[in-house]
Amino acid sequence: MPSVPDPSTAPCPCGRTDRRDKPIAYAMCCGRYLDDFEHTPAPDAESLMRSRYTAFVRERAEYLLGTWHASTRPASLDFEPDVRWLGLDVRGRSMSDADHAEVEFVARQRGASGTASRLHERSRFVRESDDAGLPRWYYVDGDLQARA
Repeated sequence: MPSVPDPSTAPCPCGRTDRRDKPIAYAMCCGRYLDDFEHTPAPDAESLMRSRYTAFVRERAEYLLGTWHASTRPASLDFEPDVRWLGLDVRGRSMSDADHAEVEFVARQRGASGTASRLHERSRFVRESDDAGLPRWYYVDGDLQARA
């Protein structure tokens, strides 16, 4: 009987690679932030966006809500049944100042019907101190981008 691979050593769903273009393991990538949210905030807006994608893949609502800015955070979050996330492509990132950033990305998914779709968004992030005084990035909102 084949052994089940350890999910912490599997490539991170966000698709980040090292300098040699080798996939980075979940535990060394987004897993650090999802599994220790209180003590290990994402260091920049792109890392937060990637970790939020991974949280969608793993259906981690508590992480998604915890990294959503209070001014735009929904009361709850439901996941679409039978959605399979297929990949993430970061198209660009920019900082307007030290505490405000935007990340443009395309996330691909396949729904229960088998039809693939793309979410192309330019997301806004802000860095603020949390209740413990720890600086952390939060997702504020995003604008859907038209298909080119």
